[in-house]
Amino acid sequence: MRNYYLGVDGGGTKCRMRLADQNLAMLSEAITQSPANLQVRRGDAAYGAVMELIKTVFARAGLDTSAAGQTHACFGMAGARMKSAREAFAARSFPFASLSVVDDIDIARAGAHEGEDGAVLIIGTGSAGLGLINAERLQIGGWGFLVGDAMSGAILGRALLRKSLLAFEGIEPGSPLTEAVMDHFDNQPEKMMAWSFDNPEAKKDMLEQETNALPADQARPLPARPADYGRFVHLFFTHYEQGDPVAEELMQAELKSIDDHVQWFARRGAKAVAVAGGLGQRLFPILKERHGDLLVKPRSEPLHGALILARQAHREK
Repeated sequence: MRNYYLGVDGGGTKCRMRLADQNLAMLSEAITQSPANLQVRRGDAAYGAVMELIKTVFARAGLDTSAAGQTHACFGMAGARMKSAREAFAARSFPFASLSVVDDIDIARAGAHEGEDGAVLIIGTGSAGLGLINAERLQIGGWGFLVGDAMSGAILGRALLRKSLLAFEGIEPGSPLTEAVMDHFDNQPEKMMAWSFDNPEAKKDMLEQETNALPADQARPLPARPADYGRFVHLFFTHYEQGDPVAEELMQAELKSIDDHVQWFARRGAKAVAVAGGLGQRLFPILKERHGDLLVKPRSEPLHGALILARQAHREK
C-alpha cells in the first residue's frame, strides 16, 4: 500500500499544509489565513484551520480524501509548548493513519538540519531554542511573552516603549528614536498606556475571530499582544542604522541575549545552530561575525521539517 506524508505548520495568524509522497516530494500545498495556535479558543481555531485544508490538499494532488487513511501526519503548532495542549489536540478526530502533534519549534529544527543533529534558535515575534544533540532533545525558552521570549521582537519592542517613556519624563537620556516612538502616541503617555491596556488591533482581531463576540463597545479590554509590540522593531532598525544611541543600547542587550542562547547550546556540544525567524534573519550577518561557523542558515523550511518528522514517526512505529 502506498504511503503519503502530510505536514502542517500552524502559526498564530495562518496555517500551511503540505502533502508529499513517500520520498517527501511535494504533491500539493494549501494555506489558510486563520489562526492555528492551540491556545486560541482552546484549540478550536487550529482544528478548524486544519480541517479546512485537508480536502484542498488531497484534491490538488488528484487524490480522494480517502487517501488520508494511508497518510501519516505531523502537525507543528504554535502554542504547543505544553504537553497537555499537544495531547488534547492529537486526541481530536482526524482521518489519518497516524498523527504526531509537536511544538512548532520541532518542525523548524527538523527542517533547519533536515533531520540531522543540530540546534535552532527561533527569533521572531517570540523566541525559543531547540537542539537535537547526540539524539538528546534539548529545549530552552518558548515560555511566552509574559515570562519568557528573551530574544524576541516583542520583548525588544516593549523595551523600546519603556525607554521612550523614561526619556520623555527625563529619567533617562532620549534620542531621535525615543522621540519618534512618543510622536507615534502624539507625545501623550496616556495614549501609550491606553494602547497597552486596551489595544484596538487586538480587539478588532478578536471580534473578527470570535463568532460570539460582544459588540466592540461592550467587549472586555484586550491588552496589546506580542505582535503589537513587535511592530516597533521596524522603527528600531531605521534609527539603529542611523547610529541612534538608544537603538545601539537596545541592540547590545538583544545581541547579549542571543549570545547566551547560542553559548548554551555550544556548551552542550552543538556543532551547528541555525537561526530562524524574521528578526533572527535580519540580525544574521551580525550574529555570524560574533559566532562564526557555529551559526548557519536553515537548510529547509519548517513545513518540510514536519514531513521529515511524519516519516520518522511512521518508521519508528
